[in-house]
Amino acid sequence: KWKVVVPLKADAVNSPAYDSEDESLSWFGEVPKHIVRIHTDDSGIVGIGETGRGCPAEQVDRAIAVLRGRAVEGIDLHALPLERNDAYGAFEMALFDIVGKQLGVTAARLLGVQVRDRVLVDFWTGRRTPEDLARKAKEGRALGFHGIKIKCTLEDPNVERLRAIADAVGPDFKVTVDPNCRFYELRHTLELAAALGDLRQLVAAFEDPLPKGDLECYAMLRQQLQVPLALHLYNGKDVFEAVKHEAVDMLNISPGSMVGFVKMCYIAEQAGVPVWHGSGVDLGIMDMSFVQACAAAPAATLPADIVGNFVREDDLIAAPIRMEAGYALVPDKPGLGVELDEEAVRRYAVAEG
Repeated sequence: KWKVVVPLKADAVNSPAYDSEDESLSWFGEVPKHIVRIHTDDSGIVGIGETGRGCPAEQVDRAIAVLRGRAVEGIDLHALPLERNDAYGAFEMALFDIVGKQLGVTAARLLGVQVRDRVLVDFWTGRRTPEDLARKAKEGRALGFHGIKIKCTLEDPNVERLRAIADAVGPDFKVTVDPNCRFYELRHTLELAAALGDLRQLVAAFEDPLPKGDLECYAMLRQQLQVPLALHLYNGKDVFEAVKHEAVDMLNISPGSMVGFVKMCYIAEQAGVPVWHGSGVDLGIMDMSFVQACAAAPAATLPADIVGNFVREDDLIAAPIRMEAGYALVPDKPGLGVELDEEAVRRYAVAEG
């Protein structure tokens, strides 16, 4: 295992004016992750995985202790014998990688039926001035993306931001507006949507405009809001409750588990609610696990924000995820379909064990 810190690229997140206001975005490139590699004794096959940001080393060590010496064929990939904590997903990735290589199939195929060979992706950025956001939208358009996800607060110049995007790249470049619950109240959200006027055609969704505990309020907002409404959720119970209350038009789902994502998508699919896979601006292994999970989930039709290789200094994989015209391609190689760049891992490692 390695504990790594891979900084963000310069100009990757906020305009400088917002860095001091939004430290949760400006410093998250400094939060460590863990890269794990599992070796098999009999076949020599190796699997790789990646934790989320800030995963405690103790969780990684406990998972290693549980799995060391076990026969791979005796492990249920859909219910690993591990604690459901921040380390779980990394070992799930690594074991899917191993078994996929053993059987000669993609991780997506092990998750169910691979329903697509490419996954729609949007560009991503933090809080920016209108002029700066127009520049980032042009950058995203030039890279082949069809839309962008932005961070904001109620107090930001949100109308001006969307107008700047429309003027820079046209009204077909969609914008997911994510205030992280900082539109505060239903009336504020409705007032902003009304103030957008014709710019509403740019909005793919308002994601998490309000605190997420009151689904009745979300259902009421959805009936009045003039743009699509989305929630970012992390477990199946919350997905079930959101669709039962008819509180959303679409969902951002990121449970920290490929299996969990596909299961949650099944719930959304039954309710006719489309899904995208969220991210934490991650590294290449985790990003590819998202791609594989989306490839196995029929409901995952909306653009994911899987852009770690555009935002981080390095993605720690030997070859970046292939992108074509705003789509991440699912590799035809078995397992996850990516390999570790050990030189890069060691360059960014702050601890190794």
